[in-house]
Amino acid sequence: MVLVAGMAAVLFAVGYSGAEAIEPGAGLIGLGGALVLWVLLLTISYYGGDNIFLSVAGARKIEKNDLPMLHNVVEEMTIASGLGKMPDVYVIDDAAPNAFATGRDPGHSAVAVTSGLLTMCTRDELQGVIAHEIGHIRNRDTLLMLTAGVMVGSIVILADVGVRAMWLTGGGRSRSRRRSSSGGDGGGAQVIIVVVALALMILGPIVAHLIYYAISRRREYLADASSASFTRYPDGLASALEKLAASPKELRRATRATSPLYIINPLKRAGLKAADLSSTHPPVSERVRILRSMGGASMADYDDACGRVHGRTVLPASAASAATRLSKREPERKEKARQRTREVNDFFWQLSRYLFLACACGTVLKLPPDFKEERIRCPHCGLVHGKQEFGSEAPSRGE
Repeated sequence: MVLVAGMAAVLFAVGYSGAEAIEPGAGLIGLGGALVLWVLLLTISYYGGDNIFLSVAGARKIEKNDLPMLHNVVEEMTIASGLGKMPDVYVIDDAAPNAFATGRDPGHSAVAVTSGLLTMCTRDELQGVIAHEIGHIRNRDTLLMLTAGVMVGSIVILADVGVRAMWLTGGGRSRSRRRSSSGGDGGGAQVIIVVVALALMILGPIVAHLIYYAISRRREYLADASSASFTRYPDGLASALEKLAASPKELRRATRATSPLYIINPLKRAGLKAADLSSTHPPVSERVRILRSMGGASMADYDDACGRVHGRTVLPASAASAATRLSKREPERKEKARQRTREVNDFFWQLSRYLFLACACGTVLKLPPDFKEERIRCPHCGLVHGKQEFGSEAPSRGE
């Protein structure tokens, strides 16, 4: 809240000083304009921001029958977190492993994961990632980051408009000259105001972005701690983070505006390197060390591990002190990753309206919707099939 208040101070300072520099005495009008702009953008984002983010990411909503395993994991973590309503589940057809959560409150929220995450992670690792995202929803981070993000956008807009207006009007220089020629000292004061306004308009967006990144990094730590307490298996999230950071694949539809939402930064492929002030996420290596150093699975255990890893705590005092100590659980049994990969791939083939046919030899043939031939030969056994044999749903597998 202190960081958000600091960002609000930058917003109002830019609005006030910009208006005062353009027209002496108009500072309060600029202050009111800044507030109106922020409230307007916040209202639009509050009611439609989640849909905008999901659309930009190319996410598609799924039901339980589409990908039962993913739906079940989200349901389990919803119960473990104590949320009253299960978030909507979305998938993104992208080989880069990643995930994010969005929504203005737990009653209007969504979790989105990429196909790369589903095929790369084990069930324990997927639980850790989903629990991390549900932690963001439960901790109201999605609303906090929405508020802060809109504030950054408002500062950038005000600074850009202010600089252009000062360029066109001369930054109040004509009035300053009139005051100076009449013997008043308003000219010198106006010059100072113009200089201060220009400095705020140049530095304000930079400072606002740095504050925004600081908020994002702090909430990532809290979401990691929440994931450990929901799953009672911190190593699951730690292992998933290592896989995500080591993946060379780039997320195709990520932007600078949406990158703070993801569990790891999709734009900066820094692997396990340390993050700087301009990073939206803490260093992955640090997050992994904290998770693997936990003696238990509670918030307090995470806070203790933070102290051992880098000598300071990162959780709010209320979160760490109010937590009940939880013991770690054992990892779940190994699953058939190959079968799950096929299920995920078949789901996306279906979304693209491909046709399926299970050949007698065990091969599943797939035809694109614009396939023109009436017959097709199985590449494995040579059996010829007619196009009419193909169905719109992937056949069930007995393995």
